[in-house]
Amino acid sequence: MGLFRKKQGGKLNLEKLPRHVAIIMDGNGRWAKKRGLPRSAGHATGAETFRDIAAYCKEIGVQYLTVYAFSTENWKRPPEEVAAIMTLLEKYLIEAIEKMEKEKIKIKFFGDLTALSPKLRELAAETERISEKFEGVQVNLCVNYGARDEILRAVRAYAEEYKRSGKAVNEESFSDYLYSMGLPDPDLIIRPSGEQRLSNFLLWQAAYSELYFTDVLWPDFSRKDMDMALLAYQKRDRRYGGVK
Repeated sequence: MGLFRKKQGGKLNLEKLPRHVAIIMDGNGRWAKKRGLPRSAGHATGAETFRDIAAYCKEIGVQYLTVYAFSTENWKRPPEEVAAIMTLLEKYLIEAIEKMEKEKIKIKFFGDLTALSPKLRELAAETERISEKFEGVQVNLCVNYGARDEILRAVRAYAEEYKRSGKAVNEESFSDYLYSMGLPDPDLIIRPSGEQRLSNFLLWQAAYSELYFTDVLWPDFSRKDMDMALLAYQKRDRRYGGVK
C-alpha cells in the first residue's frame, strides 16, 4: 500500500491517519422513513455500513474504531425498534464469532451490559474472549452506553479505591476507571445525519477530539465519506490548547 491515496479533495496520507476514530451512527430511522420503510430496515442497512467501515479501517490502518450502537437513552424508543436493534446485535455477534479467526478484528464493549439479555451478554463475553489474542484494529461497541453514566461509574469506582488506599486521582489515573481504560482518546469523532452534537458520547475522552459532521445519513455513509472525514482531519491544526 502506498503512502498516499488520491481522493476527492486531496491526497489521503496513510502515515497521518488518526489512531482512534469514533463514530455516532446516526440517521438509520430517517433513512428508512425517506424510503417508506420501517425503522428496523434502516438499522439493518446501518449494520451493514458498520461492517464495511470497520473492514475499511482495518484495511487502511486505523488502530481503534469506537461506534455508538445503542445509548442509555435509546431504551425510550418503541419496544419493537429496541427489539429489532437487539436482534441485529445478536446476529452480528454470532457472525463475528464465526469469522473472527479469518478477520482478526478485536472487539470490546463499552457500556452497562447487565441490561441486555443473558444470551447477548454471553455472546459479548465470547467475542471479547476470542479476540483478545488478535492484533490490529480494535472495534469498541458502545451498547447501553452513556458518557454521564460512564463518568458516574468511574467516580464511584474511584471513591471505593480511595477508601481502601487513600490514593489521589489526576486526569490520567481517572481515565483508568473508564470503559476506555488503556486506550488513546479519539482523535476524530464523526457524526453523520446532519446533527451537530455529541449526544452523551465519550464526553471525557472527547476533550480534544476533532469533530466532523456530515449530512449523509449513516446507512448511506460510504468509504468515500470516510475518506472525506479523514482528509478534513489531516487539514486540522491540533494544538491541544497550546501555541505552535
